[in-house]
Amino acid sequence: MQTSTILPTMELSQRAKSIPPSVTLAISAKVKELKAEGKDVIAFGAGEPDFDTPKKITDAAIEALESGLTHYMPSSGTPEAREAIANKLRTENNIECTGANISINAGAKMSINLALMSILDHGKNQEVVVPTPAWVSYKPMVELAGGTMIEVPTTVDTDFKCTPEEIESAITPNTRAIMINTPSNPCGTMYTSDELKSIAKMLERHPDVYILSDEIYDRLIYSDIEHFSLGSIPEIAHQVITINGLSKAYAMTGWRVGYACAPENVAKAMNTLQSQINTSITSFCYATIPVALEMKDEVEEMRKVFASRAALMYKLIQLWPNTECAEPTGAFYAFPKISHYFGKTTPAGTTIHDSVEFVAALLDETGVAVVPGTDFGGCGPDHIRLSFACSEDQIQTGVTKIHDWLCEFAT
Repeated sequence: MQTSTILPTMELSQRAKSIPPSVTLAISAKVKELKAEGKDVIAFGAGEPDFDTPKKITDAAIEALESGLTHYMPSSGTPEAREAIANKLRTENNIECTGANISINAGAKMSINLALMSILDHGKNQEVVVPTPAWVSYKPMVELAGGTMIEVPTTVDTDFKCTPEEIESAITPNTRAIMINTPSNPCGTMYTSDELKSIAKMLERHPDVYILSDEIYDRLIYSDIEHFSLGSIPEIAHQVITINGLSKAYAMTGWRVGYACAPENVAKAMNTLQSQINTSITSFCYATIPVALEMKDEVEEMRKVFASRAALMYKLIQLWPNTECAEPTGAFYAFPKISHYFGKTTPAGTTIHDSVEFVAALLDETGVAVVPGTDFGGCGPDHIRLSFACSEDQIQTGVTKIHDWLCEFAT
């Protein structure tokens, strides 16, 4: 009888062992698993539009494929794509730039990774200051690039925004950069132009500190607050790395097209790093960039739909007992505070200790999936995130189910 040999498990790097998986992607995977089992689940987890990519964009990709654009491309991207992005930033964001300032990458996440890798060094105790709650990937990306993320906590009472003084108090001689995300994932709120100008004025006192301005949701705004780009301020423009992409506003999450606008030396470094990591984005996707950036009417129609969903979700969440929620003014998220229920018992008899247990019990008992705020930092563990990138019927049904569930909690 032949016996099998059990081979020893080889050791992983500390880098691989220290980085947690994305909680949002884990929730999405769980929802897909439950749906595959035939279970009825209403999902508020995924941060992606439920629209199909507009036909003009897919047609541009098909035409590029059929014309033979299937070979290696330059890591810096095509001149046409880089100029289309630069033109968008000049005309819509008032950022003075040329194609030489642009790096086109496989999603905004890769843009942030490459930017951090271009400005941070391992072993130098460099820090990146980030207002929290913040997107779950910021901390792992900072750490992978060799830095340490320093949190500036905010609360629902201030719409999750911090003051220039609070940011400056976190800046030390080791500070290499700060990161600002407006409109915000996960909070759904945004800074006004005056608030950003005040932050910029403070940053003039720190000319050696980079500013990574994550503006991926700049076209998805539902209030009279206008988007404002820090890179448009001449006094700090040399410090600003603007991050954006086509995923959110153009319903192109799976296309993986992100970009950064940075000082020329940073953009060049990002492109050099990319040349050694993944060469470039997919060749035939470059042709979609100029087409997408000209599609203002289609984007506006999607924005109006999201605005209606934002209003509906906020209205329904306000009916929840013993919770607080800032009004969503941008992106497609609501971030209600649910910590009142910690230590209490669910209708099915489960005692809740934190937002992770809250989310697990909610899914088990109601079939509604949301994201725990634990990994977003700051006050995040007291919150849950709901995405309204889904139909109004789903919002009406799912948010109402949560309301009814909360009303049945044991006191």
